[in-house]
Amino acid sequence: MEKYFPELSKPFQGLLRAVAGRTVAVVGHARPDGDCIGSQVALARVLSAGGSPSVCANPDPVPRRLAFAAKGMTFIRADEALLLPKDTLAVFVDCADHGRAGDRIKERFPNPAGNVDHHLSNSAFAAINIVDSGSAASCEILAGLFIDHGLPIDAGTATALFVGILTDTGQFRFNSTSQRSFILAGELVARGASPPEAGYELYERESSGKLRLLQQFLSSLTMEIGGRVCIGTLPVGVFEATGTTAEDTEGLVDFARSIDGVEVGVLIEERPDGGVKASLRAKDPLCRLDIVAGHFGGGGHACAAGLNRKKSAGDFRERLLEAIRERLKIVDIERERAKPVA
Repeated sequence: MEKYFPELSKPFQGLLRAVAGRTVAVVGHARPDGDCIGSQVALARVLSAGGSPSVCANPDPVPRRLAFAAKGMTFIRADEALLLPKDTLAVFVDCADHGRAGDRIKERFPNPAGNVDHHLSNSAFAAINIVDSGSAASCEILAGLFIDHGLPIDAGTATALFVGILTDTGQFRFNSTSQRSFILAGELVARGASPPEAGYELYERESSGKLRLLQQFLSSLTMEIGGRVCIGTLPVGVFEATGTTAEDTEGLVDFARSIDGVEVGVLIEERPDGGVKASLRAKDPLCRLDIVAGHFGGGGHACAAGLNRKKSAGDFRERLLEAIRERLKIVDIERERAKPVA
């Protein structure tokens, strides 16, 4: 049978050899999403089944709506990671750079054994880097590699991988979705993943607070750059006012992008310490939002990127819009060049 990821086979085999018989911390990023949690759970389950006891480590807890995919798994925070055996190896998943898991976990694991990721901006920070920016999700990479190498995928592992693919493809509608995404999702359903369960847990259990938060975000939306950009802001204190937490921001930015004529949607989350977190979403990969976010120390994908700034000058919004404006100028040039000659 033809392999899904033949070019990644050698580094994956090398990673399996490197962690064989060792305790492994499967590390995910701050504010974990479905692909992060799904990748962690799936890899930890497979490594543990193969004789490498594994735990999952994150700077933030598992979001409520993803708890079903992490059922029965051990997740630890930064403080607990310090208590792991000194010879514990770390494999980072869904992390574009070493710092995505926070400074404390980065200090605990300064030399990661592995890095499995699909971000275009990945910095190849581990000893063994298994990166494919053409994949819709880190879970897509892991699902393909597990099948390629005949590793056991039980119902729990299949569920975790399916969740990662489902969420990072935007329910199979984002530009990153490929034929392989559908084929691997089908393989996971055949191994025990349940689309109705995933759909219910992920998209039909919103809290009333989340709807109030959405209302606040929608009321803040403004159209910029001739209607090509829609930007909204969540001010300091909004979580307390709506009875929500930062994890409830998941998916809000997609409402800004979904407006007809808008090419880039932006969510800016203001923080009490003067910092900001911004999420960027585009419809066209030409927008290369990873480049835009990179101007502010962030990164991500061509159509989905983000950034965190601990302290930000008051003109952050204007500087971000200017960076997007300059990128859209390049998009216009590239589109003009691509037009067929009459």
